Amino acid sequence: MIDIKLLEHLESFLTDHRIEKFTKVLSQRTKHFTVATEDVYQLHNTSAVMRSCDVFGIQELHIIEEQNSKDIDREIAMGAQKWVDLKRYHSVKEALKNLKQNGYQIVATTPHENDCVLSEFDVTKKSCFFFGRETEGLSQEVLDEADCYLKIPMVGFTESLNISVSAAIILQDVTSKLKSSDVAWQLTEEEHLEKRLDWCKKTIKSYEQVVERFYNND
Repeated sequence: MIDIKLLEHLESFLTDHRIEKFTKVLSQRTKHFTVATEDVYQLHNTSAVMRSCDVFGIQELHIIEEQNSKDIDREIAMGAQKWVDLKRYHSVKEALKNLKQNGYQIVATTPHENDCVLSEFDVTKKSCFFFGRETEGLSQEVLDEADCYLKIPMVGFTESLNISVSAAIILQDVTSKLKSSDVAWQLTEEEHLEKRLDWCKKTIKSYEQVVERFYNND
């Protein structure tokens, strides 16, 4: 449980503008959709996907690093790493198990399957969108475990898009439709409080000392 008095004390260190910004952004955050990247080896691609998650209100990004392990490119992410929660995995199996246990259907994004085009995607289902490696795409393990395949219709000579571009197109479309639906897509009250506290922690200098003084003076 979140200590509400502590949270209120911490927020007294923030400007009114910052608090207003947190409130506005959190009102548009969701865990109804989430994103997973599988062994993306070009650092700027994962960073750009994270930035798209932040822009379109996706609170969590799952990064599978079975073969490739790199730090997020802060310049490309442009601060998004502070506001989007990263979940890291060392294997595809581990990621799939966790996501399914949390009620997500596995959506494999691929131009080579003809299961569902973006305009027909059912946004009412809690979903994790998987994006694969730059040249090979998603692994066979993800394709085998996928609940559905999703593709962006393309009419040119190019067969595929860069994964960060694909992620941005898909997230813009599905989040726009989601927010026009009757689905209860927003964060729960507890999740909302947790993120307010987390963002205070990432914003306030000498956070630990502020918390220590609060409890010592209580």
